[in-house]
Amino acid sequence: MSIAPARVHFAAPDRLWPGYAEALPRVFAEAGVAAELSRDHPPGEVDWIVYAPGGPALDFAAFSRAKGVLSLWAGVERIVGTVPADLPLTRMVDDGLRQGMAEWVAGHALRHHLGIDAHVLRQDGVWRHVAPKLARDRPVTVLGLGELGMACARTLAGLGFPVTGWSRRPRAEPRLAHALSGPEGLPEALAGAEIVVLLTPLTPETENLMDAARLSLPARGFVLLNPGRGALIDDAALLAALDGGQVGHATLDVFRQEPLPPDHAFWAHPRVTVTPHIAAETRVESAARVIAENLRRGAAGEPLLHLVDRRTGY
Repeated sequence: MSIAPARVHFAAPDRLWPGYAEALPRVFAEAGVAAELSRDHPPGEVDWIVYAPGGPALDFAAFSRAKGVLSLWAGVERIVGTVPADLPLTRMVDDGLRQGMAEWVAGHALRHHLGIDAHVLRQDGVWRHVAPKLARDRPVTVLGLGELGMACARTLAGLGFPVTGWSRRPRAEPRLAHALSGPEGLPEALAGAEIVVLLTPLTPETENLMDAARLSLPARGFVLLNPGRGALIDDAALLAALDGGQVGHATLDVFRQEPLPPDHAFWAHPRVTVTPHIAAETRVESAARVIAENLRRGAAGEPLLHLVDRRTGY
């Protein structure tokens, strides 16, 4: 007897539909997964929900027979509190996200390390023969050693930077100069850093992680890179630290409100670089393979990949 295809409801912004409408059925077929993708399945007939923020509002409780919610984003803070506790929720972790994030972080770390802005933006005919430090002499701290944070820490260490990593729970990585954890390890992780990268999940414990007190701990004039979550930073404290010289430059990819309002102070500040949430865009092809693998696992009764721990929120 043939098994009925799983009904997969695509709950994401309209702009994402054309790419996934082509890729997901093709990848399902390649993986041998029997599934019907639609944006119009009746909620009571849906087996799986593929989700991304910005789409139509969902009452997850209406999907009475759903086996899980499969997020296309690495962060799930927008829905972790609205998905019923007995409905499995996964976050997106894939090679495209890891590679994109590592490239953004490495590119901007090198940009600031080498002083590229000073050369490119001036071009005023003055010969300033000032050689940058070597990477081995510029300490970097990465806050958050999950999939994305660890990928960035390894990339930066591979470029020669002495990298200190910090995470909520202990994480071992031989390429790091130091691996610290827990609230007691955070001040030590920040102390003396010349580049700080924010990649922790956003939880009640990490909101405003970089407040005035913690912004004062790295080396004076340090560079702050935030491709993680906008609310990890106290915006007013950051602006004050920039104006006072404690923070030399902030390159920010994520914000409390997106798109960043045109009148926000970050746009006009001379020591802030804004990028429009592009550090780790989910790539359709690689994400489709992760979704297909989780559908295969669900059908086979195997554990889902990247299942969210409801106690921690990620």
